[in-house]
Amino acid sequence: MSDLLSSNPASSRREFLTRGAAVAVTAGAATLLAGCAEADAVKAAPPHAPAAAAKPAATASALSPREKADAMDAMHEKGVKAFPAKTKGKGNVLLEPRMRGGVKVYDLTCSEVDWELEPGRSVKAWAYNGQVPGPQIRVREGDRVRVNVKNELPQSTAVHFHGLETPNDQDGVPFITQPPIKPGESFTYEFVVPNAGSHMYHSHHNAAFQCGMGLLGAFIVEPKDARNEPKVDVDYVMILNDAMHGYTLNGKSFPATEPIVAKLGQTLRIRFMNEGMMIHPMHLHGMHMTVIAKDGWDQPAPWKCDTLNIAPGERWDVLIKATNPGTWAFHCHILPHAESEHGMLGMVTALVVQPAGA
Repeated sequence: MSDLLSSNPASSRREFLTRGAAVAVTAGAATLLAGCAEADAVKAAPPHAPAAAAKPAATASALSPREKADAMDAMHEKGVKAFPAKTKGKGNVLLEPRMRGGVKVYDLTCSEVDWELEPGRSVKAWAYNGQVPGPQIRVREGDRVRVNVKNELPQSTAVHFHGLETPNDQDGVPFITQPPIKPGESFTYEFVVPNAGSHMYHSHHNAAFQCGMGLLGAFIVEPKDARNEPKVDVDYVMILNDAMHGYTLNGKSFPATEPIVAKLGQTLRIRFMNEGMMIHPMHLHGMHMTVIAKDGWDQPAPWKCDTLNIAPGERWDVLIKATNPGTWAFHCHILPHAESEHGMLGMVTALVVQPAGA
């Protein structure tokens, strides 16, 4: 998506949102994303502060209903205006392989990093190649791949290729199919990619903790015979998580989530992947989604929805026809995962449909 964003002619985030709003007004259907970042809570003066240091502010109980509403609205507006907020680090970046005798070779290093979830809020993360989610691996059905995993963590680990029907000794489950990868050690996986679809890779050792800390990524397999594949203009992976770092989309929380940008009339493919421990019904405003695949397998009959429930471990592929111009909210509809009285937070982004000539 970085290429899509860089091609956006808006020179600033404010211009970016203003442009989306202007498009919606032109279409007669203005829709501004009600933002989702937690605004900073108003902090009380420390107990040791002298009483005369400042004139005490009016208490909440002393405010009129209109004043209370204005205060809440200001926090919501602050989050919306910050979107998309810049943060350090980007996950889910495509990893190009090295070729060795016809084998696609990928190197993954597991290490602890500081990861900025949203502006000013950084956490400790366990990452593949320094990013959360880990780098996106994209191959073709029938490719021979080799994945070299180096462990620089204080715990043992392993990598499971979730959804891939690999040989048993490549399944990545310590003490069932392999020994754990000890701290300071490395392990190599190698197999012929068996089945196409939207898949994942992640830790399968102390996994509730390690996946929650960020050891996860997308493993996309293009079919060898692509004649039945839908023709799309945008192919976007959205990885959901809800563990140690809170509610995130591709490793970021609103307002630092990444907008999805398309031109009017284009077709988008969204690949939802739930690496968390909760269900997340993802809801798109303004347009419907057509569901075409689950867990990498084509649906026998595509079907339409605007809210799609993604359970832990599931992958769902949907198509969206960008027919409705404007900036449209796209969020988890378990509302505490997306909004509080302080504003939007966590699992919220936007689909921005721009004029075809923009």
